[in-house]
Parts: sequence; C-alpha cells; structure tokens
Amino acid sequence: MTDPDMSLHMTRDEFRKRGHEIVDWIADYWDRVETLPVRSAVEPGDIRAMLPDRAPAEGEDWDAIIKDIETIVMPGITHWQSPGWFGYFPANVSGPSVLGELLSSGLGVQGMLWSTSPACTEIETHVMDWLVEMLGLPDRFLSSGQGGGVIQDTASSAVLCALLAARDRSEDGRAAVAYASTQTHSSVEKAARIAGLGSDGMRAIAVDAAYAMDPAALRAAMATDRDAGLAPAFVCATLGTTSSHAFDPLPAIAEVCVEFGAWLHVDAAHAGTAALCNEFRGMNVGLEHADSYCFNPHKWMFTNFDCDCFWVADRRALLRSLSILPEYLRNAPTDSGAVIDYRDWHVPLGRRFRALKLWFVIRHYGVAGLKHHVRQHVAWAQEFAGWVEAVEDWEVVAPAPLNLVCFRHRGGDEVNERIMNTVNDEGRVFLTHTKLDGRFTLRLSVGQTHTERRHVELAWERLQAAAGQLPVAS
Repeated sequence: MTDPDMSLHMTRDEFRKRGHEIVDWIADYWDRVETLPVRSAVEPGDIRAMLPDRAPAEGEDWDAIIKDIETIVMPGITHWQSPGWFGYFPANVSGPSVLGELLSSGLGVQGMLWSTSPACTEIETHVMDWLVEMLGLPDRFLSSGQGGGVIQDTASSAVLCALLAARDRSEDGRAAVAYASTQTHSSVEKAARIAGLGSDGMRAIAVDAAYAMDPAALRAAMATDRDAGLAPAFVCATLGTTSSHAFDPLPAIAEVCVEFGAWLHVDAAHAGTAALCNEFRGMNVGLEHADSYCFNPHKWMFTNFDCDCFWVADRRALLRSLSILPEYLRNAPTDSGAVIDYRDWHVPLGRRFRALKLWFVIRHYGVAGLKHHVRQHVAWAQEFAGWVEAVEDWEVVAPAPLNLVCFRHRGGDEVNERIMNTVNDEGRVFLTHTKLDGRFTLRLSVGQTHTERRHVELAWERLQAAAGQLPVAS
C-alpha cells in the first residue's frame, strides 16, 4: 500500500493555480517581448553554470521553480517571438496554437493507431483535407482518393519518408540516386545518408541566375547516372529555398521526372503558407505531377513548432516502405482496412495529437484571417525591398516574390557582416545572412506573429545607421 506521505503528485487545485500562473506569464511575456534584446547575450556554458551539479533529492517548492524561469531560462532565450525577429524564417506562434498544444499535452493520448484515439486520427485526416482546398493543392492529395496527408514533425522527416518510398519503388537491383539543387536544404542530403544512399548517392544540381534548379542540368545528371547503371529515383524541388527563397521550375522538373520514372517531392516548408492567397498560387503550377509535397505551418501559419504537413499522391507507396504490424498492435479496426493508422506514415511509432493546435488555429483565424496576415507580411517585405533599391549604396540581390528580402550594402562582405553584427548587438531587431554567388548577403524575413510595419521601418533605420558608422571598402 502506498504511503500517503510519498504521494507527491500535484493536486488538481494546485495544477489549476499554477496553470493560470503559467498562462498569465506567457501572456505577459508576449506583452513585454518587444522590450527585450532579441538575441541572447550569454556565453557558452553560462546557463549550465547556474544549475546545481546534481538533481534535487527532494521535490522543490513550485515558487522557486517559477522564479528560475526569469533568472536562468530567460537570459538564455533568443526571442523568436519578438516582433523584431527577421532572422532565418519565422517560427511564429499564436494563442490558439499554444492552447491547442496545452490541451494535447493534458489529454496525453498516444495516437499511433486509429483505435488508440480515433479523434486524434480523424481530426488530423480532416484538417489535412481542409488544407488541400485552402492551399489550392491537387485533389490527388485528398484522403478520399489514393493519396492523403499526415502531420510530421518537420520537413526533414517528410523528405526522409518521401525518399524511402521513392527508393523502394525504384528497386530493381540498381543503386538509387537522389537529386536536389545546390540551394536545397541540407535535410535532403541527411535523408539520403539515413536511407542508405549515402552522400555518393546524392547529386547537387546547378541553378540559374535566380538560384532556381536548372532542369537541363537535372536531365543531364540523371541521364549520366542511368547510363552508368544507376537508378535516378528521387528529385526534391523547392518552392522557396532557405538562402534566397528561390522557386524551382516545377513543370520542367516534373517533365524530367516523368521521363526517368523518378519520384518528385516538393518542399515548400516556409513559402507554402502563401498559397492560402490566390494571388500567390502560381507557385503551385506543376504540383499536380508531384508524388509528395510538404509545408510547415510552424513557420508562417501561427502554429507552434512542431507541425509539418506532408501529403502523398499514392499512400500505398508510403505504406509499403513504413508499415510493420507486430501482433501486439493488431486490432479489429486495423484488420478491417477501414481506418488510417498513422504509425505507418512516418518513422516513429508513437505520435502526439498535433492536429489539435492546427485545428484551433484554422478555426480561430478562419481562412480570411490567415490570408490577411500573409498579405500584410508580404506587403511589408516588398516595401522594404523598395526602400533598399531606392538607396544607391544598397542593392537587392535576389528576386523577392514573398516575404524574404536578400540584400547587401555595396561596400563589400566585411562591411555587410559588420552592419549585421552592429544591428544584432543593439538588440532591437535580429537578422541573419547567407552567401549568394560567394558574397555575404543579408536576409530580412517578415513573418513573426506580432510584427507590424513600424518594426520593418525600425530594421531599415538601424541598418542605415549601422552603415553610416562604418567605412566603405574601396
């Protein structure tokens, strides 16, 4: 019999009290985050130095735990939720999303099978079908046909699953080869390594002047591999590359994939959210030929990390690669074939109720509300690009069709790096960089939940001020 003195579970009343405190703390944080330096200033090891060497032998007072959020956690936070966040790509969150995540955690369901929580599966399937219509995706991705969608953790997992399906579909004794442009996210090469193709089974395809994949170079590489006895099995096209937001030409790439019988996966991790708006759906032309597609609501659709939406045109290919059914998972609904068991759609067996937060976000904002915010972010980024182009000392160095602007000061690499560091050290806004054609290039990505036009104006003001403090290279 359990000693009542050792029952240390938090009581329901205490949970209610502390839960309200945490929600209040988060709301207050969102209110004050604009006043905090965007980038953490700690040095390596600073946070660990504030932690005790050993875990507490006895439970600690909850007030002490909460106090350490401010004293230990906050100094080491880079504030992705700051309206001055313009680095990398957004990882924006919203109230409905956080509440959906909280509810998912509280329910604590394990959604590996339909039978382990039917709502977990069926809401996910339904929301994924909603998104097909919301984004103007091809009907072949709907669950009512041979395709369907699933929520992965990240686009990295999505590309791995697509590559595994492509590898197995192409098995005929020849070694499989994967293809992506030189601008494609590194997750594709990682997936090739995990899938057993290795780095030798990965081809980096040249890009054009706009940093988009060259279909002629793709065709030539695939022909060379085929003639060498290899199997051109998988191509990853990107809609909105990480460095410059380049859009690979889907129709031409799809034509090459059909010619060689290769699987076409389309990664729109960040830019895919823009397809909510009809005027940006040109990016989807050619998508009707894709075997798989993904985008991340956890970047630009107000849904907190992690949430990647991944669709396949023929789910049977995916299931052939990932489905294993040991006796301990057998159940009548699965055996009937009338349900989806999402454990077969990704690498892990277990899965969280991720669909709840996405469902909450869509229902709270509505399609019209989501479109409104996307259009605002794009408009502000376009306005920023206009400001840059209007000043002789600055230049936009890549096409900027949506909410990412790649630009630089004409003073050279060292000047641009010093400008970026100066602005970031000030703490009011935060930018990151890339290299395009070997040149140090600044990136400004507009998409944080609470960013307003005035914050974009502030970023341009601070950039110009930093440039004025620096000597220009001859």
